[in-house]
Amino acid sequence: MLSALSHAPTLTFLSSSLQPKPRPCRPSMASSSLVRIAIVGDVHDDWDLEEDTKALQFLKIWCSSQAGFLFLSVYPPSVCYVCSFVVSSLYFFARLSGESSRKEKCDFGNENVELVQNVADLNFPKAVILGNHDSWSTQQFSGKRKDRVQLQLECLGQDHVGYKRLDFPLLKLSIVGGRPFSCGGQQIFRKRLLSARYGVQDVDGSAQRIYEAALGTPEDHLVIILAHNGPTGLGSELNDICGKDWVFGGGDHGDPDLAQAISHLKETTTFCIPLVVFGHMHKELAHGNGLRKMIVVGTDNIIYLNGAIVPRVKRSINEQQTAYRHTVDDKNSLQASNSDGTKRAFTLVEILDGRVDKISESWVSVVGNEATLEEELILFKSNGQSSH
Repeated sequence: MLSALSHAPTLTFLSSSLQPKPRPCRPSMASSSLVRIAIVGDVHDDWDLEEDTKALQFLKIWCSSQAGFLFLSVYPPSVCYVCSFVVSSLYFFARLSGESSRKEKCDFGNENVELVQNVADLNFPKAVILGNHDSWSTQQFSGKRKDRVQLQLECLGQDHVGYKRLDFPLLKLSIVGGRPFSCGGQQIFRKRLLSARYGVQDVDGSAQRIYEAALGTPEDHLVIILAHNGPTGLGSELNDICGKDWVFGGGDHGDPDLAQAISHLKETTTFCIPLVVFGHMHKELAHGNGLRKMIVVGTDNIIYLNGAIVPRVKRSINEQQTAYRHTVDDKNSLQASNSDGTKRAFTLVEILDGRVDKISESWVSVVGNEATLEEELILFKSNGQSSH
């Protein structure tokens, strides 16, 4: 069953550090071009190569034959896929092994090399940025053996975009990565890892690395920023896009270095940045306080999008019961129960002629070899409709 819902317009929350001087942003994409981006945020072990490949292949076919298709994930790795035909796809993972749902105490996904390898095996071009739980136990690189952070980075290779840029000439898009291993807030998480691998010592140094990663972007490309956590300046209420929902009174839990880098890019370059994608801050708020605002449209028309839908996989009642009955003595129960079908969440972005035209939360049903669009929740339309 397909449902389509629309939300009220989003309020604009921007600090002075994010308010740019007015300047023209000239879309550079070819006329009548359409690119669709599929985003996965905060996987929390809810990733299955076979099932998610079926869902993504369905989304690619479901797109117009004249559309480009792109996939972003805000779980540890972000995956970008581009195919060489008229229909091209890009996939991002902004976080693979992020923290578990606040209603659970399980942290099974921490530094999950096997899961990261599973994402790396996705047969699409991809861009990935690792999150805080991808370095949960490793505070510094080991000098004697390869630790699990190093193994994850090796799995991803050039697909990891932390402090890097990936160019997609066919789509005229460039993906610029933010700070890897981010945990949000004013302090830099895993400073020794960042210092050893990237030479980053503090917030200012991190902002400079993000800024420098964008320099050299082809003039005719749009820039999409992919980070694990969003920037500061987008609100401090507990239900704001980067608001603290686990403490009384809320607070801004964004990354100040990301905000600085974006501000600097707007002030000193002519890059067109229509979209900033991230995760980390779950849609479902702690303590049953409702749902988070997942999108903010800035006064400069940059759209800040949170893709952290957790959990992103829903299983049938029969599957859940089967998995429960066999948990103790059947290690393969979850795989066996996949035959009952799952619903898998993606956030879809449509970029039409260089401008973001539509954003939706989409759930794809996968049963056996069949995939269908189960539900579509409209978060943004270029005519002014967006989530509240």
